[in-house]
Amino acid sequence: MRAAVGDRLVVENTYGGEPRKIGVIVELRNLDGSPPYVVRWVDAEHETLVFPGPDAHVVPKGERDRSFR
Repeated sequence: MRAAVGDRLVVENTYGGEPRKIGVIVELRNLDGSPPYVVRWVDAEHETLVFPGPDAHVVPKGERDRSFR
């Protein structure tokens, strides 16, 4: 997984009943764009350090997430 500042991190809900989480990557901890990322979550307006799991994907800034229906 690689990302840049401004990309969106989307974490799918794997348990049901909860919506996916969407955040904007505001800081990279590695120069090559690999995790972890500092993410500002759009629904909670707070930042956390995230080590994305297999249920997450990056949507590059300016691109539309094709997984949205």
